[in-house]
Amino acid sequence: MKSDVFKTIQQAIEIEKQSIEDLSKRIGEEFVKSVDLIHSKNGRLICSGVGKSGLIAKKIASTMSSIGVPSIFVHPTDAIHGDLGMITKDDVALLLSNSGKTEELLFILPLLKRFGVPIISIVGNTQSELAKRSDIVLDASVREEASPIKLVPTSSTTVSLVIGDALAAGLIVKNNFKEDDFAMLHPGGTIGKKLLIKVKDLMHTGDDIPYVKEDSNFNDTVYEISSKRLGMAIVLDKKNEIVGIITDGDLRRAAEKHKALLFEMKAKDIMTKNPRTIESTALAAKAANIMDSHSITSLIVSSNSKNVEGVIHLHDILRAGVL
Repeated sequence: MKSDVFKTIQQAIEIEKQSIEDLSKRIGEEFVKSVDLIHSKNGRLICSGVGKSGLIAKKIASTMSSIGVPSIFVHPTDAIHGDLGMITKDDVALLLSNSGKTEELLFILPLLKRFGVPIISIVGNTQSELAKRSDIVLDASVREEASPIKLVPTSSTTVSLVIGDALAAGLIVKNNFKEDDFAMLHPGGTIGKKLLIKVKDLMHTGDDIPYVKEDSNFNDTVYEISSKRLGMAIVLDKKNEIVGIITDGDLRRAAEKHKALLFEMKAKDIMTKNPRTIESTALAAKAANIMDSHSITSLIVSSNSKNVEGVIHLHDILRAGVL
């Protein structure tokens, strides 16, 4: 029994995979026209559907809104009972139906036409009534549904969802929508923090920056690292320019290598030269990625790799909830 279930799950995934591959081969000019049409209108994208198609339409509306394309889901039944009042000639209708025969959608078609609203349909039957009466038809047909009971919408809803995502991707390019724009629409949660919080918002500055001179002795170096509690100290030359960094790890390695001679050494003898830096205007998430890729816990903040502006530590980024 378990093997039958496992086989069925595998088949379902393969069927859906094939449905998406079939879709990729059908992508044509009508997709570009859809993006251009939505982009050209000053109103909203009105997404509508019934049942499972309605759920996909809701998701598409949500995705579009998240990338700055004003969108709303309107149930066709609600539309004919007053919600048509929110639709204007500046809008575009995106209607979803696998069969293309959904009565509720067909009922509102002439009403949308009367308002002068252009219609894009995502439909599984391109010869259906809905397809014939649409301005642009996006073919969402599938060979078969992925479930053992072929009546359950599976592959068809997946393909419709992928079409919606593809349109969103096209609109991101068409509208020149950037990460900063996305961040402005997602100020809450981890996504917003990753895209809004910059290094300058978290870095230590002024007297909180641990630094020593090239000729500082071992005791002074250890004291600076310990007192500032960032696990490191920046090494500066006579011009107060960055020449190196000393971390807790550098101290341990120096102790193992030099033993009793360690207390006679200067900062320049222990430091790591050419330390990594990051600009204050960079995203804190970028700083975290640099730290992770180089197995370090702090970065010197500098716009020219010479003058110190601050220090950002991994703990600062974690406390801010960026990761």
